[in-house]
Formats: sequence, structure tokens, C-alpha cells
Amino acid sequence: MKEAEVKARAFAMPLTSPAYPPGPYRFVDREFMIITYRTDPDKLRAIVPEPLEVDAPLVKYEFIRMPDSTGFGDYTETGQVIPVRFRGRKGGYSHCMFLNDEPPIAGGRELWGFPKKLADPTLHVEIDQLVGTLDYGPVRVVTATMGYKHKVADAAAIRASLAAPNFLLKIIPHVDGTTRICELVEYYLEDVTLKGAWTGPAAISLTCRAPGTRGRLGRTSHLRSHARSRQGGLRLSSALDEARGSAQAGHGGSGMTCGSRTKLPS
Repeated sequence: MKEAEVKARAFAMPLTSPAYPPGPYRFVDREFMIITYRTDPDKLRAIVPEPLEVDAPLVKYEFIRMPDSTGFGDYTETGQVIPVRFRGRKGGYSHCMFLNDEPPIAGGRELWGFPKKLADPTLHVEIDQLVGTLDYGPVRVVTATMGYKHKVADAAAIRASLAAPNFLLKIIPHVDGTTRICELVEYYLEDVTLKGAWTGPAAISLTCRAPGTRGRLGRTSHLRSHARSRQGGLRLSSALDEARGSAQAGHGGSGMTCGSRTKLPS
């Protein structure tokens, strides 16, 4: 294959059989269960990268069913999101994510910097409970339950939360193991269709594992929970490099858009 052909075809690895197709990407009929709990603020400050700032000593634990995703198929993911501030704006920082499908793991990490790893999450209805679990191999790491559709949530408040910025730390190494790219990526949800949202009683159990990504942000008290159903996607836009700053991207109703990126100082 000639060099010009390589450059023309190069999108993702492997060159002749990429792990995922080019966008745009749409995510249809996604279902969320989100449980918000308090944790140790010092532990949050130790893992949230500057220039982001911890907004409150809270963690949002999410389970997401993704039954219809462009190029990625049908899968489930789960993870922790930390409320943060950036230049006076409130948003969420994705601390870790686990899912059971290789293409969105590769695409999420390579394109946008989502902190995704392979595991086995589930989200389903069990009698009158919404149940989320995460297994890492044979080890149960997370169990979460929520009363099924106990009370309709405030749709306006849910839409406002979906419109807030979200932040990722994208890291790409050099062949010698040193850091080649280390930048914040800011993304937004767009073209969102909210199909329903509910609140209810909930509980969550987190178990440490090596290298314990979950137990380190253990629960000190439970605050609230909600479930929602919506369509969504992701979109990538222009890039903006600064000494310190962030980037923008989109994650919403029917495609994926990434806005600006900001390099962190080396």
C-alpha cells in the first residue's frame, strides 16, 4: 500500500479493519440510572485534574443501557462522574467507565478520551426494582438498586443538567511511554429527546478492587437517585489549544460533537 493510500484511509486501528466506523454517531433509546452520593472531598481533589475544580463532595454513579448506537451496536456501560467547575461554569468530569463492548471502548478512548475499560455491567428491571451491577471478571464490584418509577422527576431540571458541559482527560502516549497528548476535552449533549424521568429510593454498594478505582470514592451518605430515558449522540468540532483551559464536545440526542480541546502544560 502506497503512503498516500495509507494517509487517505487512516482513521483508526487496525488500518484495514478499524475497530469502529467514522461518525457521526447516534445513540437511540438510552436508559440511565444515576445515584448521587457524598464522598471524601480530599479524595476528590486528589484525582480531579487542574484546571477543573471540585464543585461539591459528590459522585454521580451512572448505569447506562445503549441498545442502538451507530457503529457500536448494543451494550451497557457504567461509571463515576464528579461535579466540577471550570472558569465559573459547572459540569461533570468522567472519572472512570466500564463497558462490555470493544468498539465503543476503542472509539471512546481514541477519539474523545473517555476513560473506558472492559468489564461486565448490567441494567435491568427486577420485579419492582431497577437493578444495576458491575462485574470485573468473577468479582462483583458494584450493586445498585432503585425503586421503579416511584415519582416523576422535574423534566426542566433534567434538561438543564443535560445541557451542562462535561469534561474528559485525554491521554495518548508516545512509543517510549512518555506523554504525547494530555488535554482536557469539553463536550456537550445535543439534539436530546427526553422520553421520561423518575426519582425513587435507591441504594448502592461499592467494592474495592486492584487497582481500586471505585472503592477509593466510597459512599459516606446517599443523597438522591433518578432514572431517565432519552436519545443521544456525540459530535466533534474545532480545536483550540491554550496554556490552560478545556475543550468542547457534544453528547446528545442524535450525533456526537466535540468542541474545543485544551493542552495541559507539560
